[in-house]
Amino acid sequence: MKKLCFVATIPAVIQAFMKDSIRAASKRWAVDVISNPQGAELLQGLNAEFIPMGIERKVSPWRDACALVQLFGLFRRERYYLVHSIMPKTGLLTMLAARAAGIPHRLHTFTGQVWATKQGWKRQALKVFDKIIVKLATHILVDSPSQRDFLVAEGVLRRHQGIVLGDGSICGVDSELFKPDAEIRSRIRTQLDIGPAQPVILFLGRLNRDKGMLDLAPAFVEIAKKHADAVLVLVGAEEDVPFARIQEICGEYRSQLRRVSYTPNPEHYMAMADIFCLPSYREGFGQVIIEAAATGVPAVATKIYGITDAIEDQTTGLLYAAGDINALIQSLSLLIEDPDYRHRLGNAARARALSRFSSRQITDEMISLYSQLLIPTEHSGSHAG
Repeated sequence: MKKLCFVATIPAVIQAFMKDSIRAASKRWAVDVISNPQGAELLQGLNAEFIPMGIERKVSPWRDACALVQLFGLFRRERYYLVHSIMPKTGLLTMLAARAAGIPHRLHTFTGQVWATKQGWKRQALKVFDKIIVKLATHILVDSPSQRDFLVAEGVLRRHQGIVLGDGSICGVDSELFKPDAEIRSRIRTQLDIGPAQPVILFLGRLNRDKGMLDLAPAFVEIAKKHADAVLVLVGAEEDVPFARIQEICGEYRSQLRRVSYTPNPEHYMAMADIFCLPSYREGFGQVIIEAAATGVPAVATKIYGITDAIEDQTTGLLYAAGDINALIQSLSLLIEDPDYRHRLGNAARARALSRFSSRQITDEMISLYSQLLIPTEHSGSHAG
């Protein structure tokens, strides 16, 4: 039986984006999963062999060199027919080791570019790493059409290079999980001390500058001034913008903030929200936006590559120019003050998410790609990336 191997830096990424593809692949092929051992409990039930490896998100020359040697040795020993990586540094290490070990099919998925918001030598250096990944891989997957266009414009991909599954996303949205639920809405609001009629703005993601935290906080101050019952709920781990900094910015309105550091059930917080907000400066694809959409929650988000594939402006949500805090305030205010419009956008968002971004469709396309590589036939099309 031919063997596949999935490689990611942390198990949470596999659980969030790759679990359906891994489960489906394991029904047809032998599958191994390589990731950092911390958080390995998230990978239970994948029907795949877990191989712990100390791959870290931050650059660490010695540890990265050790991981590269370990990957090469493993790839030579196991002789995988296909290796699939996700996340930037892990992709570079995996593609280097897989190429050196002679793995015939080497896939990497781009889910956004760290360098998109950088300047000067850092931008150029990080971009070079992505170009090396492209050179070493046999196929490149990109999780949105607009991200592919961006990579072509930046010279990372050649024109017509890069595979997008469906209309975007690498995993789609599970409509059985993400859906309107009045009982959950009430329960989570009660837990957070939020009334049933209070307008709730939700952000779900890492608290950092690139996600627009330093735009959202001052914007919410203006919202709170006009709407004393409005609540901003932040769900996600702190990075370079501590929650204390957001509280400081919000000042006298900090009582209208709620914080959840981690949740294994993002769908519960989607269900209790009225508006989803993603003021990000870089995204590969707005996965959380289509999850909110499937729950019937419209989004206010920046008009950047990746997000423009997830939102149809003024139909399923509202787009504004990244960094324009006044436009962010206006968009949030409009949806708070016009609940009928908000509900129309939410209903349209749900219909679009289910028809164009279903997890079953994306998983089927991923397995179809693997099949054409692992079980080639004279009729199979080329997916050369």
